[in-house]
Amino acid sequence: MLTIVFRKGLEGSLSPHVGNLSFLRELYLPNNSFQGTIPHELGRLSALRILYLNRNKFSGVIPANLSCCSNLEELWLARNNLAGSIPKELSLLSKLAILVIEFNKLTGGIPPLLGNITSMELFSVLRNPLGGSIPATLGHWKRLTAFYSGECNLYGSIPHSIFNLSLLVNLSLAENNLTSSLPSEIGNQFPNLELLHLRDNQLTGVLPPSISNCSKLQILEMNDNNFSGKLRIDFSKLRDIDSIRLGNNNFHGRGEADDLRFIDSLINCTKLVNLLLYNCNLIGVLPISIGNLSDQLSFLAIGDNQLFGSIPSSIGSLVGLNTLSLGPNRFRGKIPTTIGKLQKLQRLSLSGNQFSGPIPDAIGNLSLLYSLYLYSNKLEGQIPSSLENCKELNGLNLANNRLSGKLPKQLLQLPSLTNFLFLSKNSLSGSIPSEVKHLKLLSFLDLSYNNLSGNITSSLGECISLTELYLSGNLFQGVLPSSLSSLGALEVLDLSQNNFSGKIPQFFDKWKSLKFLNLSFNEFEGEVPVLGVFDNASAFSVLGNNRLCGGLVTLELPKCKEKGSKKQKMHFFILVIVISPMLFIVLCCVYLLCKKKRNSPPSESSGNERFLNVSYNELLKATDGFSTTNLIGNGGFSSVYKGILTSYDNKLVAVKVLHLQNRGATQAFSRMRWLGGNIRHLDVHDWLHSSANTSKTRNLLQRINILRDVATALDYLHNCCQTTIVHGDLKPSNILLDEDMVAHVGDFGLARLLGADLNQNSSTGVKGTIGYAPPEYGIGNEMTSCGDVYSFGILLLEVMTRKMPTDGVFNEGLSLHKFAYMALPDHVIDVIDNDAIELQSTEANAKKVEECLIATIKIGVSCSVDSPPQRMKIEVVVIELQRILDVLQNI
Repeated sequence: MLTIVFRKGLEGSLSPHVGNLSFLRELYLPNNSFQGTIPHELGRLSALRILYLNRNKFSGVIPANLSCCSNLEELWLARNNLAGSIPKELSLLSKLAILVIEFNKLTGGIPPLLGNITSMELFSVLRNPLGGSIPATLGHWKRLTAFYSGECNLYGSIPHSIFNLSLLVNLSLAENNLTSSLPSEIGNQFPNLELLHLRDNQLTGVLPPSISNCSKLQILEMNDNNFSGKLRIDFSKLRDIDSIRLGNNNFHGRGEADDLRFIDSLINCTKLVNLLLYNCNLIGVLPISIGNLSDQLSFLAIGDNQLFGSIPSSIGSLVGLNTLSLGPNRFRGKIPTTIGKLQKLQRLSLSGNQFSGPIPDAIGNLSLLYSLYLYSNKLEGQIPSSLENCKELNGLNLANNRLSGKLPKQLLQLPSLTNFLFLSKNSLSGSIPSEVKHLKLLSFLDLSYNNLSGNITSSLGECISLTELYLSGNLFQGVLPSSLSSLGALEVLDLSQNNFSGKIPQFFDKWKSLKFLNLSFNEFEGEVPVLGVFDNASAFSVLGNNRLCGGLVTLELPKCKEKGSKKQKMHFFILVIVISPMLFIVLCCVYLLCKKKRNSPPSESSGNERFLNVSYNELLKATDGFSTTNLIGNGGFSSVYKGILTSYDNKLVAVKVLHLQNRGATQAFSRMRWLGGNIRHLDVHDWLHSSANTSKTRNLLQRINILRDVATALDYLHNCCQTTIVHGDLKPSNILLDEDMVAHVGDFGLARLLGADLNQNSSTGVKGTIGYAPPEYGIGNEMTSCGDVYSFGILLLEVMTRKMPTDGVFNEGLSLHKFAYMALPDHVIDVIDNDAIELQSTEANAKKVEECLIATIKIGVSCSVDSPPQRMKIEVVVIELQRILDVLQNI
C-alpha cells in the first residue's frame, strides 16, 4: 500500500507524473498552494481509494476521467477554485462513499445520475452556485448520513425521496430558493437527525409538530422562511437541543394570544444555548417560565413581535445570558431590576417598547455590558449615575424617551464609550458638562431635541474622534468656541434650531472631512463662506439666520456691505423655452462641463447669470437639429441632448426636451422647475458599463465614494429639506459625475415633494424605472422615501457587481438582490466586479478589503428588501458607508 501525505507548504502545479504511481492507494495534499488544473492523469490510479486535495488553489474543471479510479471511496476537493459542472461520469464510482466538493465555483446543478452511487454516505456541495433542483434520484442513497447543499442556488421543492433517508444525521439545505411545505411526518422519518438547516429559503406551511420526535436533534435552523400557523413543537422531547433559530417567519395562531406557551416545553432543554424567535408575528405575554430555561442560555432574541404585558422578574434567573433582545414589542411597565443579576450580559436591547418609570440603577451591576439600547420607550427620571460601573460600555442609546435632569458627569467619564452616545428626543436640561472632554474616542454624539442650554463648553473640542455631532433643537446660545476647530474628523455637524450667535467660524470651511453642516434657525450673522463645505449648496444649510449675507448665489442672500472675497461662479443656468405648436418644452440646464478646478480663483457672479437668453434656433444649431447622435438619454417624459453654444464661448450644455403629449409631463416640468439640478459630463451607468470608458478606472475606493455621495444626497433630500423630497427615479444614468469623480443626483423629473402642493399626481405615468423601482410601486402605492432607499440598494449592488438588475441572468426567481444575498458572507468576492478587487500587499489588508466588501453588499441587500419598513434608513447608510471608506483609506 502506497500513501503520499503533504499537508502544508507545497506550491506550484501538481505533476501529471503522479498518474504513473499505479500502486498509490491514498493521496493527501491538503492545505497547500497548488495551482492550475487537477491532472487528468490521476484517472490512471485504478488502486486509489482516497484523493484528498482540500484547501488548495486548483482551478479548471473536475477531470471526468477520475471515474476510471474504480476503487475510489473518498473524493475531497473542497475549498479550491474549481469551475464547470460536476461530471456525470462520477456516477460510475460504485464504491464512492464520500464526495466533498464544497466551496468551489461549480455550476450546472446536481447530476441526477449521481443517485446511482448507492454507497454514498457523505455528500457536500455547500457554497457552489450550482443552480437547478434537487434530483429525486438522490433518494437512492440509503446509506447517506450527511447531506450539505446550502447556498447552491437550488430551487423547487425538496423531493419526497429525500425524507426516506432514515440514516441522515445532518441535513443542510440553507440559503437556497426552495419552496413548498415540509411533510407532516418529517420527525418520524429522521429518527437520527442531529442537525437540520433549512433557513433562508421560501418554505411554507406549518412547521411540522412531528419534529418533536427527532429526539437527537441539536441544531434547528428554520429562520427566514414563510412558515405560518401556530408553533406546536413539543421541545420537551429535544433534550439535546443546543440552538433553536426560527426568526423571520409567521407563527401566530389565529384568534389566539398565547403564542409563547411553548416556552414551558423548553424547560427540559438543559443544553439550550441559542433561542432566536425575532420577527415571527408572535402575540402574547412572556410567561414566568422564561426564568426556568437553561442556565446555559446565552442568546435570547424575541424582538420584532407583538408581545405585551410586563417582563417577568424571573428573567433575572437566566444568568448565562450574553445577549438579551426584547425589542421592539409592546411590553409595558417597569424594567425589572432583576436584570441586574445577569452578570454575563454584554448586549441588552429593550428598545421600541412602552416601558415606563426610571431606568433601574441595577443596570449598573452589568459590568460586562458592551451595548445598551433603551430607545423609543416612555422611560422617565434621570439617567442613572450607576452606569459609570459599566466599564466596558461602548455604545448607549437612550433616545426618544422622557428622561429629564442633567447629563450625568459620571457617564461622560467612561473611557470605554467610543462608539455612540445617543440621548436625543428627551427632556434633558442644563449645559454640557466639561467632563465631556473624557470622551476622546467617541465617534457619534447625539444630544438633539432636549432642553439643554448655555454656551457650548470649550471641552467639547477635546472629543477629537467625533465624526458626527448633533446638538440641534436645544436652547444653546452664544458664540461657538474656537476649540471646536480641533474637531477636524467631523463629517456631520448639526447645530440647527438653537440660539447660537456671532459670525460663522472660519474653521468650518477648512475641515476637509465635513460632508454636511446644518446651521439653520440660529442667530448667526455676517458673511457666509464659499470654500470647503460651503462650496456645495446641498452640503450645508443656513436657513433662518436673518442677518447672514453673501455665500453662493443659490442661497439668494443679500450682498454683504463690506468688500470681501468674490463669490464663486454658479455652475448651472436654467432656460425655459415654450414651443407650443410642436407640443414640447425645451428645458436647457446649462452646466460648465469643462468647469475649472476647485482651486481656481472664483469670479464675481450676479443673480442675472442664473438665466441665459438662448433662442430656439441657437439650441437647434447647438444640438445639430436635436440629432440622435447627440442624444444622451431618454426618460418617460423627456429626452436629453448634448450641444455646444457657439454664442457663449462654445460652452458644452445639456438640453432636456419635455414631451407634453405624454401624460404627466406638465407635472414633471413643474417639479423640475422647482427643484433645479446639476448636469455633469458622465453618468454612473456609462462609467460602469460603457466599453468606450477606458480612461476611467473603477477601483473600490471610487465606487464607495460615489455611493457615499449618493447616499448623502438622499439623506439631505429626505431628512434635511424643509419639504421632504422623494427623487422617484434613482438609477445609475441619473447619477452624474464631475471631473473630480464627485457624484451628484440628477434628473428630478419624477420627484415628489411630500407635503407640498404642486399639483402632483402620483398615479400619472410609470413610477420609476423597471429594475430600480420598488415592488410596492408596481401595485399602485404612493412614492415614498423608502422607495428611494430600495432604488439606492439596487444601484449599490449594480455598482459593486457591475450587473444591471435587468441582466438576462436574472430570471426564474433570481434577481440582483437575491444574487447578492446568496453571496453573503463567504462568497461576496465571487459576485464583486473584478475591477473593484485590488490586490493588497499583506494578508491583513486583503482581509480588511474583504470585510469592507461584505459590509457594502450587506447595505445593498438591506436597502433592497421587499418590505419597506425593513429597509435600512438612509442616514444609517451614510454612516456605514463612511465607516467603510475610513477603513479603505487607511489601507
